[in-house]
Order: sequence, then C-alpha cells, then structure tokens
Amino acid sequence: MPRLPFARRPLARSISALIPVTAVLLCTSAYAQEETTSNDTVVVTATALKVDTPLVETPRPVSSVDREELETRNVQQLDESFRYRAGVLSGHYGSDNNTDWFKVRGFDQSTYQDGLRIYREGFYQWLPEPYGLERVDVFKGPSSILYGEAPPGGLINAVSKRPTETPQGEVNLQLGNRNHRQVGIDTSGPLGESDDVRYRLVGLYKERDGDLDATDNERYYFAPSLAVDFSEDTTVTFLASVQKDDGVPVNGFKLPYGTVQDTPFGRVDPQTNLSEPGYDKDTRTQWGLGYELRHDLNDTWAFEQDLRYSELDLELRSTYALFMVDDRRASRGLVYRDGSIDSWTVDNRMVGTWYGDRTENTLLLGVDYQNLSLRGQEGDDYAFGEPIDIFNPTYGNFTPIAQEDLLTREIDKEQTGLYAQNQLRIDDRWVLLGGVRYDQAETDNRNVTAGSTQRSDDDQVSWSGGAMYLGENGVNPYISYTESFDPVGRVDSAGDLYDPREGRQWEAGVKVAPFGWDGYVTAALFDLEESNTLVNSPAGFQVQEGERTSQGFELEGVGYLTDALKVTAAYTYTDSRLEDDDRAPLIPRHQASTWLDYAFTGGALNGITLGGGVRYVGSTVDTSVADNTEVDSYTLVDAMVGYEFAEGWEAQVNVNNLTDKEYVASCEYWCYYGESRSVIGSVKYSW
Repeated sequence: MPRLPFARRPLARSISALIPVTAVLLCTSAYAQEETTSNDTVVVTATALKVDTPLVETPRPVSSVDREELETRNVQQLDESFRYRAGVLSGHYGSDNNTDWFKVRGFDQSTYQDGLRIYREGFYQWLPEPYGLERVDVFKGPSSILYGEAPPGGLINAVSKRPTETPQGEVNLQLGNRNHRQVGIDTSGPLGESDDVRYRLVGLYKERDGDLDATDNERYYFAPSLAVDFSEDTTVTFLASVQKDDGVPVNGFKLPYGTVQDTPFGRVDPQTNLSEPGYDKDTRTQWGLGYELRHDLNDTWAFEQDLRYSELDLELRSTYALFMVDDRRASRGLVYRDGSIDSWTVDNRMVGTWYGDRTENTLLLGVDYQNLSLRGQEGDDYAFGEPIDIFNPTYGNFTPIAQEDLLTREIDKEQTGLYAQNQLRIDDRWVLLGGVRYDQAETDNRNVTAGSTQRSDDDQVSWSGGAMYLGENGVNPYISYTESFDPVGRVDSAGDLYDPREGRQWEAGVKVAPFGWDGYVTAALFDLEESNTLVNSPAGFQVQEGERTSQGFELEGVGYLTDALKVTAAYTYTDSRLEDDDRAPLIPRHQASTWLDYAFTGGALNGITLGGGVRYVGSTVDTSVADNTEVDSYTLVDAMVGYEFAEGWEAQVNVNNLTDKEYVASCEYWCYYGESRSVIGSVKYSW
C-alpha cells in the first residue's frame, strides 16, 4: 500500500536527517513499494517552501495529485488533475483542446513546470503533457514570496518524470470515443552497471476529436532526461521535452440565447460548432531544455540552481460567435495569432540548515531571473464574415483576414527577484515561517505596425509569514499571511498596458495526520483580496476595475479506510465578490466531490480495482448582463475499472460524465457547455 503525503517526523539532529526519505510527493508506485512503512517515513514536497518539508508541517495551503492518481483517473489534460481537490475550479469553459483552465479560490493562477514559470501570454499557451508528469501540485493563494509575479489565486506546478535508480518501463495503449487513440512509452534506469548516471525516455502519440463537431487535435510528445551524480555532493538532472500539436481548436463560445435562455427554436446543441472548421487552425510547437543542479557545500549549506530555456511557435485562427443579430443568427469575430515566444528562467538558491538543543532552523536565500520575448502578427476582426445560423450553421461565408489587416506585436518582459525565507522549528512543537521578496519587473509592449510602445516598470516588495503548532496527536493548527503581484503583459481594447494586479491573503486552518493512519485531512478558512482586478465588460472586452474579494472554507481529505479502500473527498465554499459587492462570475459558492478506490485481493475478483466519483458544482452568475443570469448547478459521475490480468499486464476503462449529462458549465458574457461523456480504455504492460 503506497504511503500518503502527510507523515510526521521527529526533530532532526544529524546530517542524515537532511536527506528526505523521498524526493517527491507520492512517487511512482514502483518507488513507493521500496519505501519503509514505519511512521517515521517522510513524504515531502518543495513546491510550498522551495525546501523539502512535510506538507503537514507547513503553514501554507498546498494540495497534490501523484502519478498513481493521474493514472487511476486517466487524466488527459492538466486541468483535469484537481477535480477531486478543494479550492480548485476547472471545466468551467468546457473541454478545451488548446488551453488548460483553472480558477483557484476564485481567482486566476499561474502555471509552473519543475518550479520554473511557464509563460502564457494571451493565446500563447504552453501545455504540459500529463503522461510526462510525476505529480501536479497546487499552491492556493498569493505566492509571490517565492515565485515572483503571479495572480492571487496561486500557482499550479507540474513536476516532470525523472530518471530512476531501478530499471523500469511501460508501454501504454489507449482507445476511446471521439476517435481517441494513444500510445505511450516510458522507460528508465541506470546507464551501465553503476547508478551514477540514470536516464528516462518518455514518448507519446495521441489524437482525438474535440467536443465540438469538426474539431480535433493530434499530438507528438518526447521527453528525455538524464541524471548524473558527479560526486557524493553534486547531482545534475537534465530535463528536455518537445511537443507538437496540430488541429482545429475547440471554440466553445456560445451566447446565453439558446443555452441558458429559451428560444422559439429550442436550445443550441452542445456539439454545434459556431466557428469556421475549414479555416480555423491551431498549430503549436513547444520545446524546452534545462537542468537542476544540487550541490552540498558542507554539512550546513547547499546550493541549488534550476534553469530552463523554452520556445513556443503558434499559428492560431479561431472564429467565435459575438452577438445575436436576429432570432437565429449571430455575428462572429476572429482571433488570429502567428508568432513565437522564447523565454529564459533561472532560480538560484542557498539553503542552510542548522540545529540547536531545542531548534531546527532552515534559511533560504535566493535570486531568480525571468526573461520573455514575444514576436508575432495578430489580428482581431469583430465583424468576420456573414452572420451564422446558431441552430443550423453553414460554413464558408467569410473572407480570410488580409495581411494588411494584421499588426506586428513585440512584447519583452524581464523580472529579477531577491528573496529570503526562514523556517524555525522549536521543541518539535512550533513552526515559525517568515519571508520577504523584492522584485523588479519591466514590460515593453510594442505595436510595430503603428509605431507605438507601452512600457511598465514595476517594483514590488512582498511579505509572508506563518505559524503552526505540531500537536502530539497529529492535529496541527496554523495561521498564515501571503502577498502577490502580477504585472499583466497584455493590453486593453485601447492598446494600453494593464496596471499590475496585487493580492493579499489571511488564512487559518488545521492539518490532521494522526500517527498510525495513512492519510490526512485539512481544513482552512481564507480571506483573499485582489486590487486592479480584470473583469469582462458587457461588450466582451476585459477591463480593469477596482477590487475583488474571495472568502471561503475548504475541507479536504485523502486516506485509506482499510488496506483495500481509499477515499478522496473535498468540499469548498467560496464567496467571491466584485467591488460593487456583486457575486463574481464563474465562481460557484459550493463545490463538493468524493472518489472511492477499492482493490480486491484474493478470491475470484483478485486483481480487480473499482473506482468511482461524484462531483458537484454549485450555481454561478453572469454579471456581464443586466439581470445577472444564474447558471444552474450540476452533478457529474465518473467511474473506472481496472484489472491486473497477468504479471505486468493491466487493463483499465475510465468513463467521465457517466450519464452523459448535458449542462452549461458557466456564463460570462458567453456561455460554455460542459464536456460530454468521455470513455477511454487502456492496456498497459509494465516491467
């Protein structure tokens, strides 16, 4: 039985205690089987503090989904990862094949991979492939203290698969509805007889039709990595990936008329495509190359450096419904982007740990640098082609956008951050955490065609702090304060740069991980505020207005009720409001979910695993219309069955939205149908 991530540890008093028993949260099952099962086992993550720390002893809100759970639920897109965790909303724009959509505690979030920022500017979206990930973490709330610019919702950190000391591998084949076809290969182990040099090769081919008629995507993915122990004190892990996507984008923009509003002609079918499938395209190539350096200087200090260079090339044409012109037809707009992003990110850290008779002190000092360059042509046509019949669309009544209607855009962003964080443990009972960070961020946004430049130069000091009491019974109450700032690299409808968004959060909670139980429960109350917030105007443009607040309660638990039965449950209450005290759009007040896994051992059903889950998302409002349209709540059922039918062989079937429920997931000027039923069968051979 694999261990779960909230294990307590005694106060470390020797250098051996500096070495975490595991380097990641809930590692692969093969690795987990090699771990000790004693209560001293420590499963850790570095997302919350950038130093290895058990999550149960961290006064910061972090949830994690490991490789085993990603496979159990057969996660196909990153935004499916946290469907059964508290505080995270996904699927509110339906099933999008070229963007991962999250809301955390009612706000946007930023996405990182291996602790380094993934730049997502406008429609230039870097998409991590879930098959190449070891786990996914979510840091809830402002996180600028360690990661620099970020929205107040927090951050998603996708952690790549890494080389292993023991040889292992798998071949995975999948077939499913919507013409889903996939083959994945993952192999890892030492190079040669010594384990000083280790490799991993992950590759995937996947294609699937989108959730709208005449949409699809084809993906090639390859991610090699190499870990080299240059000495007992120095290890470098090289990480690379290349990914190619080619398809027709799923453009789920539909209007309230025909979705949440009745019409003389009924409702618009959820699979109806209101774009131009013969003209629209989404071709994207992304690749990255970097390394992680770990060097122990002595028994007290260690130096760590993470670096990545990445490029993303995009050609996007995406047509969408804009507004109704009569009782059957809608005018349309077009988004056109053809360009590339290249970025450098590097994070340097010194980590020092020393001990007193009653204390353990960990000091983190760091400097990071981020550099983004975007070059491309863009066009936004708000009167594209002839209006389309939303109930019975016909295509081809348009004139392609002309070259002279495109403008050339250049965006350059630089950010340098200096940060310090200190974590003090006293008597193995108290954890005191404090941090400060200074950032300098510069953005140049040039409209080359018009010869104009918008420039922002922002300096920011961010603070954080927290305290936790470690109870003898594994009940650990805490309180924390965090801040964020986010220079927005986009321009408004007038071509002016937005002001930086700033966030502040107070949180009080408790983390429970009793000795002798393989599981955890967390509960938290939070009060989060953002200034200079972005909202959609009634005209469909994003505007910057005042403050936005989010207050709520989260309850989350994962654990084994028996050796065979594992339960994952979450509840979230979020009261998210705009400055005028109206409810914020898209954000439900209530969310709840439960997933159960039961593994049969012995008897006629030996080797069979059954899993099932229920997800409830409460009603939301659309404040972009005068009457604040309410969108009904919905409940979805997911299921899986797995069977280990021979040594190394496993078959599995996953069904999401088992009843094929038709529902509107959310509205904010536009309305979005939720994803239809998904059925995927897989066969895997592991060695």
